[in-house]
Amino acid sequence: MSKHDHDCNCGFNEEVTVTLTLDNDEELECAVLTIYEVDGKEYIALLPLNEEGTEEDGDVYLYRYIETEDGEPTLENIEDDDEYEAAADAFDEWLDEQEFEEMIEE
Repeated sequence: MSKHDHDCNCGFNEEVTVTLTLDNDEELECAVLTIYEVDGKEYIALLPLNEEGTEEDGDVYLYRYIETEDGEPTLENIEDDDEYEAAADAFDEWLDEQEFEEMIEE
């Protein structure tokens, strides 16, 4: 997984994706929407892609995002309800911010 964290108009427009392996061993390709921080922990928001590789409308998956000492990304389930609510609220705020920025650009 790689990321390009700025809006510099440099022409870099690669969509970052990850492949999740679900509990039933099904693999699901997802677009990385954002990586963000809440209370000192990082989280990642993933949007499933359909078979054509385009984004599906619907559920967004939230995971705790950790980079190992080697710089390898690791995703962990968010087991605590309060932690999940905080992560989901922060993601909703990020979405609202993106929509607001799109309105300003128009």
